Amino acid sequence: MTATTPLYIGCAGWSLPRDHWEAFPAAGTHLQRYAARMTCVEINSSFYRPHRPATYVRWAESVPEDFRFSVKVPRQITHEARLLDCAKLIDEFIGQCSHLGQKLGCLLIQLPPSLAFEDKTAQGFFSVFRSRYDGFAVLEPRHVSWQTPQAQALLIEHRIGQVAADPSPIPEGDVPGAWPGIRYFRLHGSPRIYYSSYETPWLEELAITLQPRAQDRPTWCIFDNTASGAATANALELRQMVAPG
Repeated sequence: MTATTPLYIGCAGWSLPRDHWEAFPAAGTHLQRYAARMTCVEINSSFYRPHRPATYVRWAESVPEDFRFSVKVPRQITHEARLLDCAKLIDEFIGQCSHLGQKLGCLLIQLPPSLAFEDKTAQGFFSVFRSRYDGFAVLEPRHVSWQTPQAQALLIEHRIGQVAADPSPIPEGDVPGAWPGIRYFRLHGSPRIYYSSYETPWLEELAITLQPRAQDRPTWCIFDNTASGAATANALELRQMVAPG
């Protein structure tokens, strides 16, 4: 990894399955132990409930300087308001997670499968979003309409990368899209979503894809197959492939 081409590998959450405790330091909180081996984490709990600014500060102070957090945008914005008239909700969310400081690496916006692209709604939402937050952000759409040239152009205009998801419910949703300034791979487990582990040959191919190149964009790889503990093992194995030793 370099300062210009960071590669972040981690999990959705920092829970440490007992079977893998020996791979992490014995002392410290779960987050401190996790951050000793991983380079990033995706905070999914923010999707379900707000966290106090002091909580984000404590988390930021618990990890190394080069560690980064990705924070999932609340479902109140994406699933309940469905991107409409949510300026106040965006203000509240940004006001909370911004207390991560420089360790806030990315915001993740995951849409419900029923939410189709509508130009006026999307333009209004991303205009407000970008007026509050200027950092890296990615979208995980789950409706095919977001793959249209019009939708992709709008995302590029607002510097929003599109998640490469596995498995993806939309065509070509397994490769990064939209704004090319960031790559964000989100691996849910396949064939059984949230449970299945990825086999070594698959991870070897992924490692080749992830390797940063000179002047390339930041690359994130988040394992979301956490239900069976597979995410931790997969992330550790992939880390060894891209940064052995």
